[in-house]
Amino acid sequence: MQNMTSETQEMVKSWCKVFVASALSPYAAGERGYVALLHAALISVLPLVYTWLDPTDLRFGKFKKK
Repeated sequence: MQNMTSETQEMVKSWCKVFVASALSPYAAGERGYVALLHAALISVLPLVYTWLDPTDLRFGKFKKK
């Protein structure tokens, strides 16, 4: 992570937090299948990926072009 900008580091940390929390939620509810846990975690990151790809969203270090 040494070559990343601080904005990119914050984005990756945010993605990791959501990923881990979403993987632990079904586990806490009794689901023990690793495939189901992985699917829940991957699906939870989709809104963050959409935010990152959206050129009109100014989060994650993006700035409007003048």
